[in-house]
Amino acid sequence: MKTLRLGTRRSPLALWQTRQVAAALRRAGAPDPELVAITTDGDRLSAAPRAEAEPLPAGGGKRLFVKAIEDALLGGRIDLAVHSAKDLPAVIPAGLRIEAVLPRADPRDALAAPATATVPAGGAAAWVARAGPGARVGTSSLRRAAQLRRAFPDIEVVPVRGNVGTRLRRLDEGGCDLLVLAVAGLVRLGLSERISSPLAAQVCVPAPGQGIVAAECRIGDAAAEGLLERIRNREAAQALGAERALVTALGADCNVPLGALATADGDRLSLRCVVASPDGGRLLGHIVRGRLDDAAGVGRRAADLLLADGAAALLAAAGAT
Repeated sequence: MKTLRLGTRRSPLALWQTRQVAAALRRAGAPDPELVAITTDGDRLSAAPRAEAEPLPAGGGKRLFVKAIEDALLGGRIDLAVHSAKDLPAVIPAGLRIEAVLPRADPRDALAAPATATVPAGGAAAWVARAGPGARVGTSSLRRAAQLRRAFPDIEVVPVRGNVGTRLRRLDEGGCDLLVLAVAGLVRLGLSERISSPLAAQVCVPAPGQGIVAAECRIGDAAAEGLLERIRNREAAQALGAERALVTALGADCNVPLGALATADGDRLSLRCVVASPDGGRLLGHIVRGRLDDAAGVGRRAADLLLADGAAALLAAAGAT
């Protein structure tokens, strides 16, 4: 069997995730895979001067961070593409498909405080209260910003971009009082000590796919498909299927205030979802339950409920900001 070439972004987190896929493939009988690091348009834009304070071009959406890798996969320069599932656009290019996902890590968001901060008693509310009225909370995610503004109306959201290390450095240098990051990313990078307070899903519903590492291959590549089938985690795959079905049904393919988290319990699946106005003033939410083997149906039913409540107008307003 030939050596598999795994395409990945160059960030420390992306490389860590790809090494986990490589290790799983080795356990499944593949020869030692080769990692191919690729710089995406999103990476270049994020590294540009003033990128931390300016939004990414709306037209590119999530595809800014995956297109170069998918182009390499379609062109045969790599055999598999490894992604953070939350970075994947709703529509996968023709000829490709998500064939495997690893077991899901903690999907929650978390508040991080400066490294020198004194720990207050209590959870997220205590951290925000300690920072005081007008606390500057760093995030460039409309989803996070909308839900946090609703939970903590007195905060000021400030944009922060870059990889995890860059964002933490800006926090420690005083660029913001608190920072919002994914628990999974901090844990995977050995930075668990920077988690000041995880945010419960009832406060901040995670991004669809958050905490899941996904592997993408060419349709018809029997060798790659066979190996990926061996490392596919069924519960994580079904959860991701429900969340992506919701995103697709809503037509929400860019940075919008949409959260979704599906959890499996035996042969049942529960999907918590929210759509919010950018200022957090209005929030629509549902919990939809169904069979684990009908994950896509659960996602579509959740989308129908949100649309009936007026989600399309909220998503359109977010897209216009």
